[in-house]
Amino acid sequence: MADKLKKAQVIIDPNFVVGEVDKRIYGSFIEHLGRAVYEGIYQPGNKFADKNGLRKDVMELIKEINVPIVRYPGGNFVSAYNWEDGVGPVKDRPKKIELAWGVVETNEFGLNEFMDWAKQVGTEPMYAVNLGTRGIDDAKNIVEYCNIKSGTYYSDLRIKHGVKEPHNIKLWCLGNEMDGPWQMGHRTAAEYGMLAARAGQIMKLVDPTIETVACGSSSLTMPSFGEWERTVLECSYDTTDYLSLHQYYGNHENDTPNFLANSVAMDQFITQVLSVCDYVKAVKRSKKTINLSFDEWNVWYHSNEQDKKLEKWVQHPHQLEDVYNFEDLLLVGSMMITLLRHADRVKIACLAQLVNVIAPIMTSDTGAWRQTIFYPYMHASVYGRGTALNTVVKVDTYESKHGDAPYVDSVAIYDEENGALTVFAVNKNLEEDIELNIDLRQFEGFNLKEHIMCTHDDLKAVNTEENPDNVKPVSYNGSKLEDGKLTSILPKKSWNVIRFTK
Repeated sequence: MADKLKKAQVIIDPNFVVGEVDKRIYGSFIEHLGRAVYEGIYQPGNKFADKNGLRKDVMELIKEINVPIVRYPGGNFVSAYNWEDGVGPVKDRPKKIELAWGVVETNEFGLNEFMDWAKQVGTEPMYAVNLGTRGIDDAKNIVEYCNIKSGTYYSDLRIKHGVKEPHNIKLWCLGNEMDGPWQMGHRTAAEYGMLAARAGQIMKLVDPTIETVACGSSSLTMPSFGEWERTVLECSYDTTDYLSLHQYYGNHENDTPNFLANSVAMDQFITQVLSVCDYVKAVKRSKKTINLSFDEWNVWYHSNEQDKKLEKWVQHPHQLEDVYNFEDLLLVGSMMITLLRHADRVKIACLAQLVNVIAPIMTSDTGAWRQTIFYPYMHASVYGRGTALNTVVKVDTYESKHGDAPYVDSVAIYDEENGALTVFAVNKNLEEDIELNIDLRQFEGFNLKEHIMCTHDDLKAVNTEENPDNVKPVSYNGSKLEDGKLTSILPKKSWNVIRFTK
């Protein structure tokens, strides 16, 4: 029976590496949007909230993922946001209309509350400054507020607000999606490139230890794609450390094979942006390499129609609340693998977002639960620390609108220091199991620890508060290691984590 199975061969060697995995590739995103902040991470009076209103049940799920960075406060939100509105006594903070999402922002939760939350969940901030309606001076001021110890106007203002020690925020986004006509203060590439250069320069004069992320294209389909990246980098190369990418994926046509092939499109996007980065490096004859921050990525399409019906100027409505299904889990797994296969240059990535808004975690007043996409994200973050190996996958492909798509996506992560090797694999074949073969004799002394697998008969299966474990991973006995050679059966339409320890 086994010899009739379709087969995939994975070839890896500890000496053939892509690059070290920067833990920040497992980042996420909290924007003042919908119920991400209010009723998500912060809900005073809720039975799960601590004395500061932070949801402890949500914290525990976030700790389970081990999220290393969280981008904040936006997103489209940041491009018309005055950070000063969210600091100081809460009773004095203004309620304002929020133009990006058509709601009212109370400013009850702001920078210092976010930093308190970040410490409690064990994550670091990736803070975005407003380069839409504001500019260089405000960018300078917020770095001073956050990172200078004391003795200046803004550092002393932070102390007056009850925060004695500086936040020491080291990663800063220079605006958000400034190529998009929907963005408050939208600019041309040259306008934004010069602004990013000047903002980055003055922010680094305040704190030379920070890193900056300049806005790349909001998606691969932007008409200015490529030319935008080139112009922005030509203007801001010396003060920019990373270039951002954003892309969301949907299945409006209900065509699962094409939907799952979006990992091919993601790979193409990364490769094309890197080509532009390296072109500018060559033209400038620079020794500096610009790496990538894929700081918005996810599946997003389920909630589009219901969001069109939302009433305007209300507070934290149910907005962008995609309910994720099992096929979404498969694509998120493949996209996580794609990011890791580019670990040499993709150093930061943020699954957007973290709670309630297109998120792996959902809440109600009575609880919090894991959506289907929680699992590949969590598995990659927990087991994917180390070195990404050059993972060659020999397997059949199928035709898709993005080009030939492999039936199996896979990457191996080698943690030599801790004696661990993990193989992530997605079988995108909807009809047939696939036999996976790996020669591991070059990993002497490693033993098969476990094979975690997630599959479901129904591609549209979802998790709910009433049925939170409808889709969940299980321990699977589909792998065996004999004489240094692994044979593993990847069930049809499945996410797989195969772990080895020394």
